[in-house]
Parts: sequence; C-alpha cells; structure tokens
Amino acid sequence: MTDDEKPLVVQSDFTIFLDVHSPVFREARDKLMRFAELVKSPEHMHVYRITPLSLWNAASAGVSAAWIMETLRSLSRYEVPSNLAAEIEEKTSRFGLLKLVRSDGALVLAARDDEILREVLALSRIKDFVQGQNGAASCVVDPGRRGQLKLALIKAGYPVEDLAGYREGSPLSVSLRGTAASGLPFELRPYQTESVEAFHAGGSVQGGSGVVVLPCGAGKTIVGMAVMARVGMSTLILSTSVTALRQWRRELLDKTCLTEDQVGEYSGEVKEVKPVTLSTYQIMTYRRSKTDAFAHLDIFSKGDWGLVVYDEVHLLPAPVFRFTAEIQATRRLGLTATLIREDGREDEVFSLIGPKKYDIPWRVLEQRGWIADARCTEIRTELEPALRARYLSAGAREKFRLASENPRKQDLVVRLVERHAGDLVLIIGQYLEQLERLRQTLGCPLITGRTPHKTREDLYAKFRRGDLRTLVVSKVGNFAVDLPDANVAIQVSGTFGSRQEEAQRLGRILRPKAGGGGARFYSIVTRQTRDQEFAEKRQLFLTEQGYEYEIHDARRYEESPS
Repeated sequence: MTDDEKPLVVQSDFTIFLDVHSPVFREARDKLMRFAELVKSPEHMHVYRITPLSLWNAASAGVSAAWIMETLRSLSRYEVPSNLAAEIEEKTSRFGLLKLVRSDGALVLAARDDEILREVLALSRIKDFVQGQNGAASCVVDPGRRGQLKLALIKAGYPVEDLAGYREGSPLSVSLRGTAASGLPFELRPYQTESVEAFHAGGSVQGGSGVVVLPCGAGKTIVGMAVMARVGMSTLILSTSVTALRQWRRELLDKTCLTEDQVGEYSGEVKEVKPVTLSTYQIMTYRRSKTDAFAHLDIFSKGDWGLVVYDEVHLLPAPVFRFTAEIQATRRLGLTATLIREDGREDEVFSLIGPKKYDIPWRVLEQRGWIADARCTEIRTELEPALRARYLSAGAREKFRLASENPRKQDLVVRLVERHAGDLVLIIGQYLEQLERLRQTLGCPLITGRTPHKTREDLYAKFRRGDLRTLVVSKVGNFAVDLPDANVAIQVSGTFGSRQEEAQRLGRILRPKAGGGGARFYSIVTRQTRDQEFAEKRQLFLTEQGYEYEIHDARRYEESPS
C-alpha cells in the first residue's frame, strides 16, 4: 500500500481524518473505534478524536500505547506528529497508576511510586478520603466512600483500577435451562461467551464490574443471565420501563431454571423483593417533590445483593449514580448498545459501574448473521413556503420543532407504508401531536408514555403475531421492546442530536428474522433546517459502527410503490 492509499491523516491536536475512499477504510475504522471517538462523518473524510477517556477504556481492555502508535503509523498518509507518542503513552499509563486494593482488611489506595501518591494527596478534593499512611506509596482510605473517591480521582485525571474485590451476597443457584427440543443447555453465541468471560475474568479481582456493549438484538439479556449463572448470587436488575422489566422476567423464566417465586417485581404496581428482583430507574428516582427523599432507593440495601445489573446503562439517572457510588463492594454489570451519554457523564459510568469490558463492531455481527442486515436511508423533504417564512423568524427550539413536524413528512410516511405493505413497520417519533395525526391517517394504533401497560403489551403481542402490521410509537419505543420480526422502522422526528437514540431506534429492527432477510431504517428530515443538522449528529454512532446512510430526495417517493 502506497502512502497515498493510506487512509489516515493524524493531527497534533489528537484529531484524525479517515478517508472513506481508501481500500482499507473498514479495517482502519474498526481499529480506530478501539481508542478514538467519531466526531463528524461528512461524505469523504470522517473525523475522529483521541480523548483521555477513550484511551483509558482502551487501556482497561488491554490495548497498549505501542499498539495504538503502530496503528497510527502504519495507516497514516503522513508522518505522525512527534508529540502524540508521549501524550498517548502518558494518558494510557494513567490507568493503573493508582489501584484500590485490600490489605489486612483495610481499603488501600496504592500508587505506582511515592511521587505519584504525593501528587494525588496534594489535591484538595482527595484529602478528606484518606485515613492514614500505609507505606511510602499507599494510604488507607475510607471504605464507605470508595465510589466517591474514584469519582474525585477520575475528575482529576486519575482513573483508578479497582482491585479491592467484592462482598459475597446471598448465594443463588442460576443455571441456563435445557431446550425442550434437544434437552441441551441453552447455547450462548461465541461473542456472548466472550463478553461473559471478559466481565467475570475467572472470578478474579480484575472482573466483576464493567460494561458490555452489544447492539440491540444481539442478546444483551442473555449475557446478563449468563453472568448471573456465573456469579451465583442474589441479583437486582434495573431497567428502563415496566415493559422492559417484564420482558426480563419472561426471559428469566423461559431460559433459566429460576422459578416464579424466586423472581420479584418492584414497580409502581407491585413491591416484591425476592432473590432476583426487577425494578426500573423511574421507581428508583421517584419522590413526591424535589425536596423529599427518594422513596425507593433503599431497595439497594433491602436485599443482600451479590450483583446489580444496569440495563441500558447509558441512561442511568443521577440519583442512581449517587447510590451506586455507595455500593462499590457489590458486583456491577452495565449493559448497553452505546456508551454515549448526551450529558457527557461517560467518565462516571467508567468509575462507578466499571470500564468497558467488551465491545464488537455491529457490522461484524451482521456479517456473521447474528443481527439483521440493515440499510439506512435519509429522505430529505422541503418546508412549504409559508412554513419556511415562519421558520426563518422563529427561535432555535421552535425552528427545530417546526422542521421536525413538517406536514410533508406525513405524506412520505404513507408512501413508505404502502411500499412496505407486506412488512412489519414501526413508525417512531418525538412529538405526540405529529404521531396522533399519523395514527389517524394510517388507521393504526399509537403507543405513548400514557398508554396503559396492559394495552401496550396487547398491542406488542399483536404486532409479534403479525395480526397488526403497522404500529406508531413515541420515545417509549426506543428501549427494550422485543419485536423480533419488525423489519422496517420510519423515524419522523428525534431528540435533537441524540446519537444513542438513533442507535436504539435502529436496534428495534436488528433481530435476525425468522425467514432471513434484511431490515430498512428510514429517517425523514427537513432539508436545510436544524432538523437536518441534528440528523447528521444523530447518525454519528451508527456511522462509526459501519452503517452508511443513503441520501434520497423526497420526490423519489412520489412515484407509485415499487
């Protein structure tokens, strides 16, 4: 490969340009995602940035500074700036400079050398955690503030490797059930086994806390159950909604040997604490007023938990973050399709739940047939002249809403539903008035946050059976909706530039189809508006995973269905 064919241009400010036309574009992209973050993805050059957190996650997964530099040098069109090697070495080496360990029953912060420890102890925010010296390069710290110490240190640029171990919760035998057809144990896919092993680490202090990143439809729930079987202790599972909670319950009773009296629901409707307890982030953060205490956070201390599973960990709310800081002696598994948080608190997930333990490019799973082959299409339409004039004089938020609710989108949805008359179609959006108009036009049901759970479950069941072929859903459809045969999703509006939302919505249609076949994801946006600007931001994560958006003009869909 000549220098001109190499795909990377590496800048001294840690920015990397990736040429999408290079013959080794895909290889370079898959390597970059291990230690850099995608920032922009225009047509010809994708822009990545190396950040401290991206390097710490890489280091925690065993990626060395030497491998990163060799990757950059072998793929860079020009000489890699000389400052990068030292900076990357310094940043990656910070993971492991400080370790939390147990020594004679005490919690000890151990540094690589006494100079590092002196630097850390000079930080004003750290002094309150220290209870005494433990030698030249270590000190005893408050065991009840293990999480708060880790948070304070990462904010100061010192990610701690936590090797202090965990208390043993109540023992609970969990085994994966044999299938009725074969009598054999439920068989994990290879990548699911790899993710369980990466998290558990043979029961050593290197394992037991961290995040497994897998696309929707790849079986994150299965991974959670396999971890439960490996840990063998009472488990608290937190999820995004009652629908998700009950989906977990169905899967646990179907695929493990747990019985109904061992699995409890702690929700707004039922308050059960059992060896495996399922709850939601909403109930955890419920309080009567902003000045009242959180009424249900004590569930963390009600059971003798040996494992806490955080489903869709990228949505972890602040109060649960705070309580998680107090239970660092309990094993913690985060499950998610994307570690992106729109509030920028990825470092807190890293500190309090644990580093990324397993990740695999979505396209790799697609190529191996574990998730459906998906085509992504962005359809651009115009604002009518009267609305364009109103748009130009509106404020920023009003501009986004006007463009998102563009009436021309409704006609496009009708056309797309006609084209996919034989498919199972999900229509997903942000604004309830827009969705209500679509419900009336299409004559199909609408599910929102106000829809009773019983009605939701009935509609989802009809959709799974094929009795209902088109369903309109609000943001409640973003997460944990098990609709395995859905193969078309039409996004009419989104939450500003939310990358994780885009990933979750594509994930609704990624489960492998019973008869094979692919999936289609349409995103309808209004041309040359804030709607289009935010669409480009939303697509970043999926672009990093290897998905390409075809850009179509709306006039293409004015023809008869083909």
